[in-house]
Amino acid sequence: MSFLKKIFLMMSAALMFASCAEKQGETPQDFASDTFEFVVDRFADIEIMRYRVDNWETLSLQQKELIYYLAEAARAGRDIIFDQNCKYNLQVRDALDTIVENYDGDKNCAQWQQFMVYAKRFWFSNGMHHHYSNDKFFPECSKAYFSGLIEQTMHLDKDTRAQLVDIVYNPKIAPTRLSQDTKKDLVANSAVNFYDGVSQKEVEQFYADLKAADKNADPERPVAYGLNSKIVKQDGIVFEVSFNQLYAKQIQKIIYWLQKAVSVAENSQQKEHILKLIEFYQTGDLKTWDDYNILWAKDVASDVDYVNGFIEVYTDPLGRKATWEGLVDFKDKASSERASTISKNAQWFEDHSPIDDMFKKKEVKGVEAKAIVVAQLGGDCYPATPIGINLPNSNWIRKEHGSKSVTIENLMYAYHKAGMKNGVVPEFYYSDEEIARAEKYGYQTDKLQVDLHECLGHGSGKMLAGIDDGMLKNYHSVIEEARADLFSLYFIGDPKMVELGLLPDTDAYKACYYKYILNGKMLQTNRIELGNNITQAHMQNRALIANWCIENDYLGEVFEMVVKDKKSYIRIKDYEKLRMMFGKLLAEIQKIKSTGDYAAAKAIVEQYAVKIDQKMHKEVKTRYAALDVAPYGGFINPEFIIEKEGEKIVDIKISYPKDYVAQMLKYDHSK
Repeated sequence: MSFLKKIFLMMSAALMFASCAEKQGETPQDFASDTFEFVVDRFADIEIMRYRVDNWETLSLQQKELIYYLAEAARAGRDIIFDQNCKYNLQVRDALDTIVENYDGDKNCAQWQQFMVYAKRFWFSNGMHHHYSNDKFFPECSKAYFSGLIEQTMHLDKDTRAQLVDIVYNPKIAPTRLSQDTKKDLVANSAVNFYDGVSQKEVEQFYADLKAADKNADPERPVAYGLNSKIVKQDGIVFEVSFNQLYAKQIQKIIYWLQKAVSVAENSQQKEHILKLIEFYQTGDLKTWDDYNILWAKDVASDVDYVNGFIEVYTDPLGRKATWEGLVDFKDKASSERASTISKNAQWFEDHSPIDDMFKKKEVKGVEAKAIVVAQLGGDCYPATPIGINLPNSNWIRKEHGSKSVTIENLMYAYHKAGMKNGVVPEFYYSDEEIARAEKYGYQTDKLQVDLHECLGHGSGKMLAGIDDGMLKNYHSVIEEARADLFSLYFIGDPKMVELGLLPDTDAYKACYYKYILNGKMLQTNRIELGNNITQAHMQNRALIANWCIENDYLGEVFEMVVKDKKSYIRIKDYEKLRMMFGKLLAEIQKIKSTGDYAAAKAIVEQYAVKIDQKMHKEVKTRYAALDVAPYGGFINPEFIIEKEGEKIVDIKISYPKDYVAQMLKYDHSK
């Protein structure tokens, strides 16, 4: 999955129109993109936006009702993601909520404003660790002030209050959500709440024994051991506790809304996989999870779709355990033609991939690709969200049954507009030629690259028998994201793109290449504090690719670093040779993935994906500071207005709230 940045602020007259239109109950398509107020809040390094649910009124009442029930299911697991991110998060969140709702003192003073920034950051990151860097962040208000807020609003004894303040302020308590320091115990040094009282060695031995004891194991169809469980050690015994048991209260609520969704399913196939998901939540059985994913992947007829479950393993230091997420969407039929063209040609792409033939799929199964309009976000997809998704994650299911890939059209459009309005392009692009390409081709190539990444990249290639993702441990996520990105980069520069009508000419792909290298080498470092390393998987992936290409351009035929007016710029001298470099690196990364080569994964990630050139980093931060651009962006959800006649739902409309704090508190109270 990929995350981008910022959206732009509109003129005051447009804001007045949008506000009036909302009060009158206007439908989403009545908001033109140049009048809709996107940005609603800004704090720290984050900007909060609304997103439009375009074409809502074209849906049937049954589809609207289905989306509503699935949306409730997508929000019902909110407590799960907070607790998974750190065992202290729910305790701290309850305190923050209580203070925000009940404090009646001076709210104009600097310390209250500093407290509110912390609260907003906490909600945004689903906990006390930065959503990208994984480092713990702290309130700027004093300990004494924070303690006073607790004392005035909560009935806690002195010791409990002191303990809570210590959890928030002590840098030695849960310092990082996800440790990637391989010189230390990855499990013991990560605050993520997947383990209790166990060491990395004990966890690895536990799963090695579990795998060996499974007499019915099929090496061609491995079960994702540990995906939905916590590992605990008590009285010297190491054992698993299923998330389905740990979060039984939240899961019962998810099941309730999924059962409501079954009653208005679009077709029997959709009904079948929702029922299978309910069965998984009831049993926690991972083979049932596989059965569900197969049914879900095969459902290509439904217009309404969803993601709900323990899905991604990015925050597990061993790349095994999944965080909970939810998302609801419907098909953007006009924009899906692009994705459909790609999926129909999936076998051609696989056959022409620059990887070794032994790692290619002889027959690509069921790559279903589409563009979507997202209608609700939840769990690990909220407030920060992906712009593209490829699921299921199981390699053998992709190989035998196919996968679904989506580009989230309504979010991508907002992000693109932001990038062209925030001053970053003219500040960092080398010349007018690159700027002109960005303006002419940028949005089109952005969408196509995401399509290729999600629709084909993640589903391409194959694992050798007996190899599973867990073998790459903490390097699994960055290797997988690099593999998908390299696939998309290699093929977006292929003349086949023009032949298929996906790009207008053979010059367009250069806009994608320039943006990618610039972002991986320079721009994304603005998100990182000076002196720190890159720790987030997607950022590591981009850095790996950009740095590998630049550092392996031994003859200087592809790149040139240029200094103009004491500012550094990247010049790409030969785009076709850069494409060949992408292909060469793809072959290397695919080999690592297919063979489960941990040593090779570690070597390439540590060499190219972690460290930052400190001089360049300082320059980037300085240049960004002058632009006043928020490095991170996220969204608040639209809300559903249910219209009834008696007990019967007769219509569902959408409103677009602007109060970020109010939505956070509302969601916390609905647990």
